[in-house]
Amino acid sequence: MNVYARQTAHLQATENKANPEKGIDSAVALGSNLGDSRALLEAAVEALAQTPGIILKAKSSWYKTKAVGPPQPDYLNGCVILQVNMVPQLLLETLLEIEKKFGRVRQKRWEARLLDLDLLLYDDLIVNTPNLQIPHPRMRERAFVLVPLAEIAPDWVEPISKRSIKQLVKEVDCCEVSLYG
Repeated sequence: MNVYARQTAHLQATENKANPEKGIDSAVALGSNLGDSRALLEAAVEALAQTPGIILKAKSSWYKTKAVGPPQPDYLNGCVILQVNMVPQLLLETLLEIEKKFGRVRQKRWEARLLDLDLLLYDDLIVNTPNLQIPHPRMRERAFVLVPLAEIAPDWVEPISKRSIKQLVKEVDCCEVSLYG
């Protein structure tokens, strides 16, 4: 069975698990460094919680972090755990639609932004397609993702490394991540 066939089979199995009674746990990272970031992030969490097919299970604290890439303002970052009744592609489309609703326009990589929503984990699914990679391909390198995620899901096992979030956070430099307000 080739890689695409395995991914399709795993995706189908995951789709079969997503039912109205149970749902699938997903982790999403949130970030903002333009405008009233805290208000934007809180509003984005509320928008997620009000979306049909999504139940907000947990929300981390907000963390102030240094921006990655060109010089720009510091970010506020956090994570949420969602229970979803939708396939990963639809969840990604929902996240992108919420970003757009809050004024996000994608122009350049690593630019300052009003709102950034990244799908980090979807149960234990591994997906590698041109427009969707799960787990998020750089999450294991990013303290601004791992610190808030460890707060709300320390025992979640990242499916590629087979290590828990609390183990992964010990391997990154967290000195530029601080609890906000």
